[in-house]
Amino acid sequence: MSRSDRSGVFIAAMPALFVLLWSTGFIGAKYGLPYAEPFTFLAVRFVLVILVLGGVALATRAPWPTDLRLVGHLAVSGILVHAFYLSGVFASIHRGLPSGLSALIVGLQPLLTASMAGVLLGERVSLRQWAGLALGLGGVALVLSTRLGGVDLDGFGWDAPACAVAALLGITAGTLYQKRFCTGMDLRTGAVIQYAGALVVVTLAAFSLESMRIQWTTDFILAMAWLVIVLSVGAISLLMALIRRGEAARVASLFYLVPPVTTVLAWGLFDEQLTAIGLLGMVVAVAGVALVIRPGR
Repeated sequence: MSRSDRSGVFIAAMPALFVLLWSTGFIGAKYGLPYAEPFTFLAVRFVLVILVLGGVALATRAPWPTDLRLVGHLAVSGILVHAFYLSGVFASIHRGLPSGLSALIVGLQPLLTASMAGVLLGERVSLRQWAGLALGLGGVALVLSTRLGGVDLDGFGWDAPACAVAALLGITAGTLYQKRFCTGMDLRTGAVIQYAGALVVVTLAAFSLESMRIQWTTDFILAMAWLVIVLSVGAISLLMALIRRGEAARVASLFYLVPPVTTVLAWGLFDEQLTAIGLLGMVVAVAGVALVIRPGR
């Protein structure tokens, strides 16, 4: 197989690889969050990511942006995608919101992104794609319905769903902002700047709201290592590459596949329930995403 053929295969596999890697983030969080509060957890994670990516950038002599406006855009994008999204999800679960309900709120992201892409980016979302987005959301709801049975709505305050909504707005705005202002960035040095911007926000939040105590257990260290290398380096690099290459609505639709894949992983790793309704939801979600990303109008 020639180099160009291998490159074509990798490009074709990027969406599936991104979904698989991104889905493992919820598994890593489940292992690591019991040993550190959410903002403290993310601050440590971002420091390690900056050290890893900074070392890669220096070793490969990656170009650093010289335009201060681009540096500012990268920092804003990083704050939205990393600080707001991850902090919102982690904080909502930490405050008692069931992970299924948190995922369902954040699952509105593809629809919200598509509705804004036309106004902000000039992208046209076809009727077929709108149908696919709605179908995908229905599939996610079916997958998560089995996790929401018996949920105690009195078990959390208003701040828990508010954090999930902040995560939804963060990943939506971050995807659109990245597509509008940062598509020309180098994935190595640009990511360092993005994580540096996010680090400032989560560190201030940790100092203000948390004790910043960490239990350095084996589970915590292994979870942190996985989240740093596989998620923050691997999955995020794939996400930025996908945003650069495709329309925002098409890329956002891939997030519909995360809850089904996470459910399968949780079934295999934690023996969590996998029902017929959940399997049906997976099929529906895949069909919805297929409608959105299929070429043509």
